[in-house]
Amino acid sequence: MKNTKPIYTIGHRNPDTDSICSAIGYAHLKQALGQNVVPARAGKVNAETKYALEYFKVEQPLLLTDLYPRVKDITMDCKIVVKQHDTLRHLGEVMREHELKSVPVTDSKGLLVGIVTVSDLAKRYFQELSMQNLSEMRVRYRDIIAATDSEVLVAGDEGAFIEGSVRIAAGSIETIKKVIDKKDIVLVGDRHDETMIDIVKQGVSCMIITGSGRVCAEVLEMAEKQNTFVLSTPYDTYTIARLINQCVPIRRIMHADPVCFKPLDMLSDIKGAMEETNYRNYPVIENGRLVGIISRDNMVMPEREQVILVDHNERGQAVEGIEEAKIVEIIDHHRLGGIQTSEPIYTHAEPVGCTATIVANMHWQNDVEIPASIAGLLLSAILSDTVLFKSPTCTEYDKKTAERLAEIAGVDINEYGMAMLKAGSGIGDMTPVEIAKNDLKEFQIGDYRIIVSQISVMDPKEVMDLEPQMIEAMTNICEKEGFDMSLVMVTDILEEATYLLYAGSPKTLIGEAFKKDASGTHVYLPGVMSRKKQIIPPLSEAVKRIAN
Repeated sequence: MKNTKPIYTIGHRNPDTDSICSAIGYAHLKQALGQNVVPARAGKVNAETKYALEYFKVEQPLLLTDLYPRVKDITMDCKIVVKQHDTLRHLGEVMREHELKSVPVTDSKGLLVGIVTVSDLAKRYFQELSMQNLSEMRVRYRDIIAATDSEVLVAGDEGAFIEGSVRIAAGSIETIKKVIDKKDIVLVGDRHDETMIDIVKQGVSCMIITGSGRVCAEVLEMAEKQNTFVLSTPYDTYTIARLINQCVPIRRIMHADPVCFKPLDMLSDIKGAMEETNYRNYPVIENGRLVGIISRDNMVMPEREQVILVDHNERGQAVEGIEEAKIVEIIDHHRLGGIQTSEPIYTHAEPVGCTATIVANMHWQNDVEIPASIAGLLLSAILSDTVLFKSPTCTEYDKKTAERLAEIAGVDINEYGMAMLKAGSGIGDMTPVEIAKNDLKEFQIGDYRIIVSQISVMDPKEVMDLEPQMIEAMTNICEKEGFDMSLVMVTDILEEATYLLYAGSPKTLIGEAFKKDASGTHVYLPGVMSRKKQIIPPLSEAVKRIAN
């Protein structure tokens, strides 16, 4: 399989079993056909779906809370970094070799501590009008040895920090003695042996012989007695003076605490920070560690996420930011809900009870074998959506598909189906708000923005006992999120009936749709189990009648 950006197959928000299992099943089919498709989910997994996933030992799909472009989508690899104790010479070599304008700086543990730019180096260049006080810069002898390409003639503690200043041995020995102090570093060109010995006797810490000058044995012996470094470099004195200035550690000129971003930061949120700072590059970090870099020159819109929608086709039900993504396919069993695409796409919709029915048969049509675990999940979706074949949405096609899947999965349909439905039927410790949003779907019906949630239970009394709290929660949802009405279907699996709770307005819509007295907060609908077939169509027709 090619290492391309994945395509996500994802169901609707507040996902049900079909939404999750069909996403997993369709991703399996696509992967078998050689495509890099990853299953995802747009919300929390409910108890029923959790039971199915655990029963067939399949992990929950990736959670995608939105599809807005993020920093990770434009992050570039950053394999070139420098350490804070590296020298400016090393930095210059790195920048020149790799043609970089800026380089992140890390500490010995690999944590980001700063960033350094070519302009920082240029600024430093113009400051090189005199020898720098290397003691203040905390430069080590090993830095000088490396920067000047020196051969060590008399060794010392290379890791020690330099304590004195850098001097050039110019003029007579008397002049030189007046200039140099103990612990200084002295650059010596073509000088007599006696002059070198006198310099060492002054207690200097290091003598650098420039131009690969000759050094007699007597000088070296004296240096060893005085614990004086003696270095020999091929460069002339002027060049060495400049190179020593480049021994300063990078941390002395870097931007400490640089403006950084995290991989999951949204691009829309970081534009302000980039405009304020106007840097060329920004590090991307995760847990303090550098994971990449983004360039302001690359702040064009990244390649959009590609998604396959399963079990829905309405923008209001899709994951947040769907308008920023590229929809490449739709696999569904609902009404067409008006999602627009920029170009023709593959759409597979059938009037069956479950998306998983379509997904399973697409496997067989493509001669792709369905593993037992995937078969079990697709079966779970069918049993959930058709409520063990009791829903009016159920077709013979669903039943035959389920029987074939059950054989592959090695389970008894009724026994497993009842266990799964029971696992998802109790409200447990769900709050009224959580119940009101369970398996929530949004619909635009005429001029009304309506949400319809559904919870299937063995004993509806445990939900109906919370009716006052439920209505309060539903009313708050409408007011805070701008919906006209909130409906909750409390579906009795055993009695094959639904208590329909409603809040918002117009209540006359409920009375008109179901020919019931809607003056209260719920109506009882015997034989009603399907949102798709028995709730939405009557509401749609009622809106038309009210409008006329």
